[in-house]
Amino acid sequence: MFRLPLFRIRAFSAGVFATLLSALSRGGLMFMLIIWLQGIWLPEHGYSFSQTPLWAGIYMLPLSVGFLIAGPFSGRLADRFGARPFTTGGMILAAGSFLLLISLPVTFAYWAFALVIFLNGFAMGLFAAPNQTGIMNSLPPDQRGAGAGMAATFMNSAMVLSIGIFFSLIIVGLASTLPGTLYHGLTTHGVSHAYAARVAHLPPVGSLFAAFLGYNPIGTMLHPVLGHMTHAKAAYLTGHRFFPTLVSHPFASGIHEAFYFAAGCCVVAAIASWLRGAKYVHAAEVPAPASAAAPVPAQPTPAQRARTA
Repeated sequence: MFRLPLFRIRAFSAGVFATLLSALSRGGLMFMLIIWLQGIWLPEHGYSFSQTPLWAGIYMLPLSVGFLIAGPFSGRLADRFGARPFTTGGMILAAGSFLLLISLPVTFAYWAFALVIFLNGFAMGLFAAPNQTGIMNSLPPDQRGAGAGMAATFMNSAMVLSIGIFFSLIIVGLASTLPGTLYHGLTTHGVSHAYAARVAHLPPVGSLFAAFLGYNPIGTMLHPVLGHMTHAKAAYLTGHRFFPTLVSHPFASGIHEAFYFAAGCCVVAAIASWLRGAKYVHAAEVPAPASAAAPVPAQPTPAQRARTA
């Protein structure tokens, strides 16, 4: 259940807003990178489409390693110095990593790609634990369960929304340039103009998900006409290099738009993280100590009792 009065607490509302934006920036990132690897980079480097799902996961490991390294120590340091420097710095680093991804060529050197995704994972790890700590510390102890649920709801919703936004941006980029590129590439290699035009106007999302699932989309799209071609020409069209080379430029225009969006989200998240304020812990009210009890009168000694008797 949402408790809207909690948003009056500046550190809480800033932390939740930063959570929302960071999730928007990274929710669709892994899918984009996997499609980049499976659809273009791995086939161009000699991997068959059926092998690309496995190797894409292996080549993505630096992203997870960066997160695992930064997460534990940033949480401990945030307990000492507060969340603001780590959350703000993490989002600035993340924005920089997205800009570095934009600067990479589509057929990159792997070491450069590995360093950039490691930086992105490190930046997200630098942000995650301190931000959650800052959110929890800003709330009264009896409201922290509700606050944690609200923050998790915003994060999960933004992760799902991010996937839709990333795919929409990349499909828009593909739709604007892929049909012409595909038509020209097919007709140059012997496909009839009529059939090339038909293939070029198929929805680009089909080619995208075929590569994501480990299939060469050209083999499926050209299946009716491959039998009328020479063996060498058919082998080239359905080989490792034709489709990745053809789609690389249209893909780059789409994925760059997605990365610009992610970088913008990270910049706004950094501003929100800075506005949360300095280190703060909302402690429970400690009840005032009970008033001291009245002193107990001293009991008379046996000698005093004997004199009194």
